[in-house]
Amino acid sequence: MLVFFAERLVFLSVPKTGTTAYENALKARADIAVTNPPELKHAPVYRYNRFFRPMFEKACKVEMETLAVMREPISWLGSWYRYRRRPFMQGKPNSTDAVSFDDFVSAYAQGMPPGFADVGSQARFLESRPNGTGVTHLFRYETPERLDAFLEDRLGVRPETRRENVSPVMDLTLSPRTESKLRRKCAAEFALYDSIP
Repeated sequence: MLVFFAERLVFLSVPKTGTTAYENALKARADIAVTNPPELKHAPVYRYNRFFRPMFEKACKVEMETLAVMREPISWLGSWYRYRRRPFMQGKPNSTDAVSFDDFVSAYAQGMPPGFADVGSQARFLESRPNGTGVTHLFRYETPERLDAFLEDRLGVRPETRRENVSPVMDLTLSPRTESKLRRKCAAEFALYDSIP
């Protein structure tokens, strides 16, 4: 999470959406850079609302806008799948080394996914709170030029990002049955992504 106080902007860090690259490019420009622990670095809207928003509103008497990046849901799951296939993960309960991508996605779409497929939800991460706190500016991972232009306009600097935490390239084809199941069971993910201009 990056905070740009003068610009009244908080950059929320949705996992597996390339935000580490933006963090590294902009943390020297930020007033606050929350890089650890992961529970705070990747604070979803509900955690931002509970802990960070009151700090800004009560101590600083300001209301901050938020921005976040969302990745196409199948691509997002593919990134998690590849990340959990790294050699470092072999033998660990969350490893996907012995699981096909199709089986990973099918397990993810269950009501209670097993550990290797329990990677959270972008829609839940970004879900607005009953008090109206939500993401003010939402961008697609697949169109970084829109985010870059927004940041340049808002911060006066265009971020120079490098690819970070790149997982190995591999085939991530889903069977029609599994894709249909995912789209049915996780419809909120696709609806939110499709709503981003």
